Amino acid sequence: MKPMIAIVAGGDSSEHDVSLRSAEGLMSFMDKEKYRCYVVELTAAHWTVDYEGETCPVNHEDFSFQASDGHHVFDFAYITIHGTPGENGILQGYFDLIGLPYSTSDVLVESLTFNKYALNNFLRAFPEVHVSDSVLVRKGEARPTDEEIATRLGLPCFVKPNAGGSSFGVTKVKEVEGLTPAIEKAMMESDEVMVEKFMAGTEITCGCYKRPDGSIVTFPITEVVTTQEFFDYDAKYNGKVSEITPARIAPETTERVQQMTRHIYRLLGCYGIIRIDYILAGEPGKEQINMLEINTTPGMTATSFIPQQVRAAGLDIKDVLSDIIEGKR
Repeated sequence: MKPMIAIVAGGDSSEHDVSLRSAEGLMSFMDKEKYRCYVVELTAAHWTVDYEGETCPVNHEDFSFQASDGHHVFDFAYITIHGTPGENGILQGYFDLIGLPYSTSDVLVESLTFNKYALNNFLRAFPEVHVSDSVLVRKGEARPTDEEIATRLGLPCFVKPNAGGSSFGVTKVKEVEGLTPAIEKAMMESDEVMVEKFMAGTEITCGCYKRPDGSIVTFPITEVVTTQEFFDYDAKYNGKVSEITPARIAPETTERVQQMTRHIYRLLGCYGIIRIDYILAGEPGKEQINMLEINTTPGMTATSFIPQQVRAAGLDIKDVLSDIIEGKR
């Protein structure tokens, strides 16, 4: 009998529907000769699996389900939830408790990378990793004045939910008067908000994953060019962006970015596919590599960054996904 794979999607964030599109992409990519794959949609209230034309409730105690043809137990969970509970360690902790292997990093890594401010402060311990200065604001607690924030970080600056899966609630603030409204907007997505110093330069993103033999494979780099103020939700999902793979950067810069991506992957002890976003600043070929953020459950639609990079690498994405599954089973 082929192993049964749960493609776990949905979640409780603003990216619920985006996650379902990633699940569709993963379903199309998976090696059906090796695996039986079914999409499990999660919200806080409902867990269901789309099984052979049936919609079956999933048991919260052991992640199994009962269908008309009998009782079924999954062998592996491929998590493609963007945001909570799949990108912040909550779902990983549940799967650890019931003993079900899964596709992402562990609880600590997921919770750390989901908290942008904590991640940046952790990585500051490593001088070779450059991150932007930032200020944390918590709902209901005293915070610096807008003028104090602007003095420390300069303008423009970015205001973003500290714990969030993507571009919802993010604002590029150019005037002091815009800080409070931007913070209030971000608070609608997260109880903590990070105000971050603006980094000018070329935006790029690089994906990687670990093979069963322990080697880390980095993909070709994508350059992100948008007519928007920044790579926001509209640019990301409504086509207002050019994604150039491989990026138009010097070969030596490509090598340094890929080395940095592998280095961060190892520092954190990651697993599965991650994607790290950077800003390159300075003279071409000698740029400073500034880490922007880490995505541990990147989008997996046919046009998402990772499938693009896998194709550019000359790899078959079904083999990459099989590597991730077999590395944990």
